[in-house]
Amino acid sequence: MKPTLVIVGRPNVGKSTLFNRLTKSHDALVADIPGLTRDRHYGHGRQGPRPYLVVDTGGFEPSAKDGIMHEMAQQAEAAIAEADMLLFVVDGRAGLTPQDKAIAVRLRRTGRPMLLVVNKTEGMDRNIVSAEFHELGCGAPLSVSAAHGEGVRDLVDEALEPFPEGPSEPFEGEGPRIAVVGRPNVGKSTLINTLLGEERVIAFDQPGTTRDSISIPFERHGKKYTLIDTAGLRRKGKVFETIEKFSVIKTLQSIEESNVVVMVLDASQEISDQDAHIAGFCLEAGRAMVLCINKWDDVDEYSRERLKVDLARKMNFLSFAQTHFISALKGEGINPMMRSVDTAYTAAMTKMSTPILTRLLLSATEKQQPPRHGIFRPKLRFAHQGGNNPPIIIIHGNALESIPDSYKRYLERTFMEAFELRGTPLRVEFRTTHNPYAGKARRR
Repeated sequence: MKPTLVIVGRPNVGKSTLFNRLTKSHDALVADIPGLTRDRHYGHGRQGPRPYLVVDTGGFEPSAKDGIMHEMAQQAEAAIAEADMLLFVVDGRAGLTPQDKAIAVRLRRTGRPMLLVVNKTEGMDRNIVSAEFHELGCGAPLSVSAAHGEGVRDLVDEALEPFPEGPSEPFEGEGPRIAVVGRPNVGKSTLINTLLGEERVIAFDQPGTTRDSISIPFERHGKKYTLIDTAGLRRKGKVFETIEKFSVIKTLQSIEESNVVVMVLDASQEISDQDAHIAGFCLEAGRAMVLCINKWDDVDEYSRERLKVDLARKMNFLSFAQTHFISALKGEGINPMMRSVDTAYTAAMTKMSTPILTRLLLSATEKQQPPRHGIFRPKLRFAHQGGNNPPIIIIHGNALESIPDSYKRYLERTFMEAFELRGTPLRVEFRTTHNPYAGKARRR
């Protein structure tokens, strides 16, 4: 799994600036859900070949007893409990404060690995600025400027040093790796229980690398699968006791470890922003998906029609995913759902030959050429597969950087229809051919 770096500190020390620097973007998955404040953001980072997750928390005031600061402190506490590495940020220009001392005491008690980050040190003598922070007892201070990027690369190197290089290998069970995700109380545990119920042939607990993420190999109708538990609360003997605790970090990591995501929605509830956030992350991760509307037997015909309209409106970006209306408790609709899982997995792992891809590309451009960019029209020459889970098609040619997103979507649809890919997204990437004569003077 990707190591998780959690940024903590009092308000206005530059935590969000550091977050944006670590993720190289101003975009983040915002966990706008009950019990989580909007100040808590989740994002991806990468340094060289080493990926990681970053969590930005709101201003941390451990002594806050009520109000918004208390809520923010609770969210920071939740993030701290899930951290692989804490980045404790202090303000080098403001100097050491009593609040920094209180936070340091709280963080030391957690026993979590921690780096003390002295921010806003641009244009200053870093040794002098950081000297007073040694008394916090949180290790040697690292001086950085998140706004200017100074010292950030060294910070990431030190933060990732305790963790294995390269992506960690998930438990190697056989068959597709399936992550069952969704909001609390939508029936995830019931669905997993049904999948591993009376027809279960193989089922045992396999602890993961961090935070008790669990992989469960099992067999159904002669086919082997591995379930990835997004709740992380399984215990042998208790098997399926309360797994409805929602952890954003565990869910994100489980999605990334999976081949196919089964997203569960509750037919008796409206589709929420939280559902859209989870689905959006699955799409961003490029995972094959199956949508399951659970508790279908509990709602009347009017509610069913209303939910279908809502689903088409709010989840239209998941048009590639097959949708099933099920009752996990009664086992209704489970077999068709698993057939869709198999279909999605096959599509996600499809191998596509270069000659066929190139012929499809040339045929698509004959039907509809890419729009001109100035006096030039982009030239698409050949295509080959660049990976799977999700399938990636790399197209080479000239002036491809000017191709609009609408034409890119046209090519994606063409390839998906030609290979009959159902249940998985497909990505098209453009590689412009380098002109070896660019910038050279013409001889006369």
